[in-house]
Amino acid sequence: MAPVIRGTRILHDGWSRFLVAEVTMPDGTRLTREIEDHGRAVGVLPYDPERRVALLVEQFRPPTFFAAGTLSLLEVPAGLLDESEPEDGARREAFEETGVRLGPLERLTTGWSMPGISTEQMDLFLGSYTAADRSGPGGGLADEHEAITVHEIPLATLAAMSDRGEITDMKTLVLVFALRLRRPELFAGA
Repeated sequence: MAPVIRGTRILHDGWSRFLVAEVTMPDGTRLTREIEDHGRAVGVLPYDPERRVALLVEQFRPPTFFAAGTLSLLEVPAGLLDESEPEDGARREAFEETGVRLGPLERLTTGWSMPGISTEQMDLFLGSYTAADRSGPGGGLADEHEAITVHEIPLATLAAMSDRGEITDMKTLVLVFALRLRRPELFAGA
């Protein structure tokens, strides 16, 4: 027998919806659980295999500032999926945030970002580019007040940063580790 959600009530309905679910467990125990719901998302690590660099973005994140006083976070381009295909969303986010048009995408996984609280499933990709593919300004969308700074970082530096625990965003860390496992030759000397 599976748990049963007897009902939900909406606490907030904006960019995200916040719900309280009334759950009956298989043993008959009744409990309530909070759920954050905002839909699917995508994340992509743009990397240039010739020059051995990757593009990351840095921006202010109110939740990390609230929780730990962190002023900005280094991350892969990511965002909510507005398209029907995750690959299209990854390409859009990369262009909006970094100004790069990606070449072939390599799907890593579709994973739950915070399964204890959120319904978000995130499609993660590795995406190659060349210096000539940087054709837009990047920086995010002004009407969304993203104020993104774009960083092109040598892959050897990125590997060292991840080894030292300096990459604190989980989706970014997963994608850096995946690239290191799949293309270790790009990190030679790291």
